[in-house]
Amino acid sequence: MTTALQDYTAYLDGFSLDQVVARLDDHRDGRLNAFDACCARHLREGNGERTALVHEDTQGQVTSLSYADLEAASARLAGWFQAAGLGEGDRIACMLPRTPELMIAVLATWRIGAVYQPLFTAFGPDAVDFRLARADTRLVITDRPNRHKFDDLSQCPPVLCVGGADRKHTEDLDWKAASAHPAIETQPPRLDPRAPFLQMFTSGTVGKPKGVAVPLSALPAFALYMELAIDLRVEDRFWNMADPGWAYGLYYAITGPLLLGATTHFCEAAFDAQGALNFMIKHGITNFAAAPTAYRLMKASGLFDEASEQLSLRVASSAGEPLNTEVVSWVERALGCRVMDHYGQTETGMTCCNHHALEHPKPVGGMGMPLPGYRLAVLDAEYNELPVGEPGVLGVDIAASPAHFFPGYTWQEKEPFAEGYYLTGDVVVREADGTFCFAGRNDDIITTAGYRVGPTDVENTVMTHPAVAESAAVGKPDSIRGEVIKSYVVLRNGFEPSEALADEIRQRVRERLSSHAYPREIEFVETLPKTPSGKIQRFKLRAQAADDNRETT
Repeated sequence: MTTALQDYTAYLDGFSLDQVVARLDDHRDGRLNAFDACCARHLREGNGERTALVHEDTQGQVTSLSYADLEAASARLAGWFQAAGLGEGDRIACMLPRTPELMIAVLATWRIGAVYQPLFTAFGPDAVDFRLARADTRLVITDRPNRHKFDDLSQCPPVLCVGGADRKHTEDLDWKAASAHPAIETQPPRLDPRAPFLQMFTSGTVGKPKGVAVPLSALPAFALYMELAIDLRVEDRFWNMADPGWAYGLYYAITGPLLLGATTHFCEAAFDAQGALNFMIKHGITNFAAAPTAYRLMKASGLFDEASEQLSLRVASSAGEPLNTEVVSWVERALGCRVMDHYGQTETGMTCCNHHALEHPKPVGGMGMPLPGYRLAVLDAEYNELPVGEPGVLGVDIAASPAHFFPGYTWQEKEPFAEGYYLTGDVVVREADGTFCFAGRNDDIITTAGYRVGPTDVENTVMTHPAVAESAAVGKPDSIRGEVIKSYVVLRNGFEPSEALADEIRQRVRERLSSHAYPREIEFVETLPKTPSGKIQRFKLRAQAADDNRETT
């Protein structure tokens, strides 16, 4: 594990992905199992008593679980899974807050060779229904507060509920009984590295979310990110604030720390600046990661301005969108450590970073250098590589990127490859010093508070309101969230614009789609700008929304 700063170029000269794989797999058989790599391996190495998870609930009660504790608890749940007929390749979905039960469910799923499918706790029934049906999910794990989100689905697999059955859900299976099942006796199956262990979904600009079945071959890339970009050390007290219902949280608040045998922290309470400050001080957090929105909210609160002497932070990291100079300077001054910007996608994991553990140019606002194991290129419209200083689409050179693991979308929803490159859809510039700089998206994805939201999902849910004839969703610049979602709405004949109607539409999207993906602003318009073929020209609406912002500042 990295413990001292190394020169980036020198590190690349000696880099071998095979050596990374060998550190994660003591079987040396060319096969992998995520439970083995993240938990059982540490017990075999004599580190079973090392703390794996520190969890604080909404009442401030703290629970700590060692790697041995997680091994024992996941063995019992895996035994129940096996008795229920679940096994290799089955999708097991989980909608739980950041709790020990969530961590145990993840590890038990991997232990039987099944595929873990995250469900964000803010999802509404429409988002849940599509994901469960698409993945042919065999089991759902949830709790009483979230159980109602599975009530009116087109189809719902059996539900294992923390809290057990109630009067409305008499057929629910009981978590308490499942977690008391005799431990599984069979060893975790050794799987082909191409076999999936996570079933993700990523938003798109057209149609429904696309499936991303993450293969076991992603584990080395996850470990590299934690070692080099995050600079996670065994002695660290690590807190990644991202929700495990999304890629960054699942990849790097659960999988990555466990791969390195480190201690990860869960804060079950919803984010607020005071709570974040209290949590950091109480647990002596030394290594912190969050989306830029969290840093901006922390800064805006004023609570952290004089807090550096109370904090134990060594390093901080940010992902989701670029950090601006003002926030970077504030973090160094108020939190007492450097913050580094990192770039990645659900499809690829993190691929371009300002690495805490490697010495290389780190200009403020830049994406950094490619994660070792990746070769990145800037491409023109014909997929030719562009020289320094010219903007183009960021591509992963697959043949020269041994850490690249994305095989394509699970159900071939889109072709993401061209001429040997994976196309990210992000427009970047490569600088003379070898670093990359983000320039924008070449599509209509909205990034709000670190979440990437496809406009089609929002538009389709807005359209379910009986008053709406047409809708278009775009991102509008916002000083705290980066962007907020703005919907332009054309009403049907017989309906009049009003703030009450706008509130109805907002609430519908919150309830049916997700509470993070609703339009904070709604503007009623007579028509939407369209191409001759009838396609909505969202770029014109984005420009209009940005102009509106400038007029009000």
